[in-house]
Amino acid sequence: MSDLINRREFLGASAAGAGAVIMGTQLANQSAAAGQAGEWPPRLPAVKIYKVYIGRTGGIYLSRPKDEIAKFDKYLAGIERKLGDVKFTGGELVPPTEVEKILPRLRDADGVLIFHLSGHGGGAPKAAMDRIIDVGLPTAVFSQPFSGHGWMYFPQWQKDGKKVILLPTSDFSEIDRTVGLMRVGPHLRKTRIIVVRGPQGTAAACSAEMVKKRLGVDVIPISVEETVKAHQAIDIKAAEEEAKKYWISKAKKIVEPSRKEIINSARFYLAMKDMMIKHRARAVTSSNCMGGPAKGCLTFSKLNDLGLVGACEGDMDSTLTMLMFNYAFGIPGFITDPVFDTSEDALIHFHCTSATKMDGPDGKRLPFSIRTQSDSERGVSLDVENRIGQDVTCAKFINLDSMLISTGKIYKITHDELGCRTQFWTKVDDARKMYHNWGAGILKGGTMALLHRAVFYGDHMDDMKNLGVLMGFNIVKEG
Repeated sequence: MSDLINRREFLGASAAGAGAVIMGTQLANQSAAAGQAGEWPPRLPAVKIYKVYIGRTGGIYLSRPKDEIAKFDKYLAGIERKLGDVKFTGGELVPPTEVEKILPRLRDADGVLIFHLSGHGGGAPKAAMDRIIDVGLPTAVFSQPFSGHGWMYFPQWQKDGKKVILLPTSDFSEIDRTVGLMRVGPHLRKTRIIVVRGPQGTAAACSAEMVKKRLGVDVIPISVEETVKAHQAIDIKAAEEEAKKYWISKAKKIVEPSRKEIINSARFYLAMKDMMIKHRARAVTSSNCMGGPAKGCLTFSKLNDLGLVGACEGDMDSTLTMLMFNYAFGIPGFITDPVFDTSEDALIHFHCTSATKMDGPDGKRLPFSIRTQSDSERGVSLDVENRIGQDVTCAKFINLDSMLISTGKIYKITHDELGCRTQFWTKVDDARKMYHNWGAGILKGGTMALLHRAVFYGDHMDDMKNLGVLMGFNIVKEG
């Protein structure tokens, strides 16, 4: 551990100690969630979504033509190829298939996609859908125009608390987005998070038992000493190659850090990679990320670039938030220490850890400079130049039951030495209202819990509302 104690380490010390005790009950040798030993990045098993076509077909009034089934099947095959982690099963037409024959087949499914083809009221098609929805799996109902008048009864499912997304549209791309959301819950249940030196955040998120019960996520506690040993085991030549290839040769400029310091940070990434492979983890967060053997800024940046999650300061709420957005949209999050400028209706985001591929692993890297970490003026961190004009979503999944969320647009990049290295200003609807409604009256805890949010490229407000329906959590708008 570093002999330098900065403000974040001081604030997190007591929470980390308590959290380590809580998480100590989780066994690090639990059976592997997914993938094979040695895989990098580790894979997750495909999410199984059962498809069902309901309603009579043919050339009759308000009934979809039968050849649309083949069109849907072809479209879903394209989604499988595009997403790579989804498998559609089933495909029966009801009638003539009886719904009772389908229900036992749902046992191995993670979700259900129903295509409403016809039905004028609360008759047989609605009754068949009721039976399927009552199984309790996350479900989506796609109902195009001229599929009958049964749509009038569908909103009641959500009012009754059913996990059902309703898609009364002719836009097939809404199926893509919904299927993406349906991956989140199953993927979380196969996810393992490494937590170094204990967690920080809301009490619920810092309880490994509660995280497992609510989301199915396994938490693996790791000591600082284990990270030091892993760091020492990395061949220095491998670290030099990693530093040169991914960081030094690609940086816009290098300001303060020496080549030796950058290599040391790259060595820590390789050490964390080995630990994640060993434990088959897809995420890591550390409340020692500004201590030894190296600061975690470059490590977490590359993990996020790869489509994994690296979250600073042991922030479990933000780690879970980043996993949800990653699984839903394939994009990384930027953990931020935000401040306001109400004169510009601005929410300003800044931190020293940032992905360079904010559009996702297949996206182009943003320009970046290599700097020291701001608090300590030591180590290695990044000044990433985010995209002007980019819509963003600012969110945080708190207490394991609510998603705080807002949207904005990046309109200015700064490099103020009073803030962390990566900085961007977002225009929001009403900064003064947001300032006074920060936490929406439901977020309690210490500085880290109250302060941090995670920022993602894109406006995902509507999709997150749908995810809340599928997973049973509240959506709370800040501002």
